[in-house]
Amino acid sequence: MAVSESLIGVAPSAVEKAAKRTREKRFFLLTGILFPLLVMIGFSRNYYLRPFFDLGPLYSDMVRFHAVVMTAWILLFATQAWLVSSKRVKLHMKLGWAGVALSVLVLVTGYLVAIGAVAHQTPADRGGIPPLVFLVVPIADLVLFVVFFGLAIAWRKRPAEHKRLMLLMAANFLPPAAARFPVASLLALGPLWIFGVPTVLTIAALIYDTWRIGKLNWTFLVGSIVLIASFPLRMVIGGTDMWMRLAHWMTR
Repeated sequence: MAVSESLIGVAPSAVEKAAKRTREKRFFLLTGILFPLLVMIGFSRNYYLRPFFDLGPLYSDMVRFHAVVMTAWILLFATQAWLVSSKRVKLHMKLGWAGVALSVLVLVTGYLVAIGAVAHQTPADRGGIPPLVFLVVPIADLVLFVVFFGLAIAWRKRPAEHKRLMLLMAANFLPPAAARFPVASLLALGPLWIFGVPTVLTIAALIYDTWRIGKLNWTFLVGSIVLIASFPLRMVIGGTDMWMRLAHWMTR
């Protein structure tokens, strides 16, 4: 009888913990699906379905290579989320090192494409923003990618922080996809839509995550603030003389 009473006292706690783990896996699996889906939709016309539209070829082989690299990156991100949700953690960790190697290509090709795009852009292509000023946007994407992904790798043995940093890394790459979303009415909103998508999704994820686990993850909070604050700061920095000198140096 004593054993039964003991089990009655322990079982609810064990069941509750298992339920929390299940909800957490579903949450991060959902992000692993949503991020690639938004990127695929955003770049559907400009890249994935480009042959079906009268847009002509991409202007350089580097852009093509970068597109392949980023496609591999988002597919790896989705695969990693699925592996964790299916409890295949060892394979997840092994593929993580492939992600580190791939991240180098993300950085190098991303930088070269951002610099090369200046010569192929006009202010009209970027909502009236001069190309050298707009250059701050993709460069900031790469800087935050290094911060979020670098910390995620450094804290790979701290699952709570690792997962949330990877989520922030994904949100950081959403503006380029939002800027190419095949819906004219949304694109007409300009920065409100382009930066609003990652902002709203990040805030929603932070609120849900806090409610789900019953406490605030401070790494997630600080990272969210940094990401969201970076969006208006990019435009402020892009208009300074210091940035213009740096932009001229990078592109000359």
